[in-house]
Amino acid sequence: MNINMFQAGDNVLHAKKEQWAVEPRPVEELPLPANFFWGAATAAYQIEGGASQDGKGKSIWDTFSHLEPSRTNGENADVACDHYNRMLEDLDLMASYDVDVYRFSIAWSRVIPLGGRNDPINEKGIAFYNRLIDGLLARNIKPIVTLYHWDVPQELYDRYGAFLNTVEFKADFENFAKLCFSSFGDRVKNWVTFNEPYIISIFGHHSGVLAPGHSAATGYDSRTEPWRVGHTIILSHAAVVDLYAREFRPSQNGIISIVLNGHFYEPWDAASEEHKAAAQRRLEFYIGWFADPIFLGQNYPAQMRAQLGYRLPEFTTEEMSLLRKTAPFNAFYGMNHYSTKFARALPDPPAEDDCTGNVEELAVNKEGEYLGPVSGMSWLRVAPDGFRKLMNWVWDRYHLPIIITENGCPCPGESQMTLDQAVNDTFRVRYFGLYLDAISRAIYEDGIDVQGYCAWSLMDNFEWSAGYGPRYGITHVSYETLVRTPKKSAFYLEQSFKARRSGF
Repeated sequence: MNINMFQAGDNVLHAKKEQWAVEPRPVEELPLPANFFWGAATAAYQIEGGASQDGKGKSIWDTFSHLEPSRTNGENADVACDHYNRMLEDLDLMASYDVDVYRFSIAWSRVIPLGGRNDPINEKGIAFYNRLIDGLLARNIKPIVTLYHWDVPQELYDRYGAFLNTVEFKADFENFAKLCFSSFGDRVKNWVTFNEPYIISIFGHHSGVLAPGHSAATGYDSRTEPWRVGHTIILSHAAVVDLYAREFRPSQNGIISIVLNGHFYEPWDAASEEHKAAAQRRLEFYIGWFADPIFLGQNYPAQMRAQLGYRLPEFTTEEMSLLRKTAPFNAFYGMNHYSTKFARALPDPPAEDDCTGNVEELAVNKEGEYLGPVSGMSWLRVAPDGFRKLMNWVWDRYHLPIIITENGCPCPGESQMTLDQAVNDTFRVRYFGLYLDAISRAIYEDGIDVQGYCAWSLMDNFEWSAGYGPRYGITHVSYETLVRTPKKSAFYLEQSFKARRSGF
């Protein structure tokens, strides 16, 4: 593989030649349970298009992707994959892959254009998702529906700062959720409240690289905003779980939870207790931040409180009661996972706006060794052992069934490939194969209850601040013609799951 440079924060490491091993690790096609389900995942803003069609209102991503100078590589998702108008074609595409489930999100501003609890409902938006859900069920595909995948209505930021006002946001999110449960819950039995609250909080309100773009550089308080946003998300999730348990689950018989993302972290120096502790601390700052209150009904991790002090909000007695009440109603742990990193304890005291636990994330360890080959994104390396370790970490701490709600990668150089080259995505095939082997080992060797897997993504799409550069899809999309072309990885997943689940 090529010599390259890996950038982490402000440090540039001149790396040795990357090595996987003398011989690449083979994919073993290890077995999976007969009832293990698989499918693909998308997000509304990334694929739907129809930005103002049929009464849809603006989301913060409609605003963010049109800023000047551009924060999204000069591109936007006004059209994206045009899924809003090509939904039937995409349903047939999924059916041809023989998927069991499809995880998608509902665009809040498509069903309530202004977002608020006293604002008008857009019946054409409701009708679109009804057609989608009915089309899935007609093809024997079960929907997994995410209520919030990063696209809060812009009006709610304009009115009261959205997540920065816990009381107002929670009330509006409950109203939105109730509308969705009432409209779709007779057919949807698997619900997700929020996708990746860490990204919403940190990338949207600390570094500012994602909508709404809040950071110290843009005039916002990056010391406190991320933690206020996270606090709002936790309490809004709990309120909606409580709402569903009280008003809808008895008649609809569905389940609900949240999706958390996270790398696994290996110590930068495996012989050092300091760096071992840093790896654990990084997992708590990344995952425990949300998972401890939501799944355990506990306060924030002690290490977060010790470092952050006043910056981390306090739960009131009533809020803690709500968390304890709703913790048992979270039916699964939704895991978005892509890669593993090394965690190095920083020698100096943390910066005033530090959000990592005073840990540096690296692609290479003290010995100059990489975790695995780099994909089409510099931060995403093939590291199935870390995936297995993360499943163990989550299982040991929360003991909930795990659903892999996102996993995948772009191939190196894929965005510059011809169509013929891009559909022959052998790098992605091998990535999927190794990560599915890791799931098999987690189930049969480690005793972890992993129930299903959603590949990211069903199709190439608008990749947030990177625009249309990275291609994660198992389906190639021509952004000029919008023609969909299955990649080798789509057929691999179909055949691999058929083989892995046979004989059980």
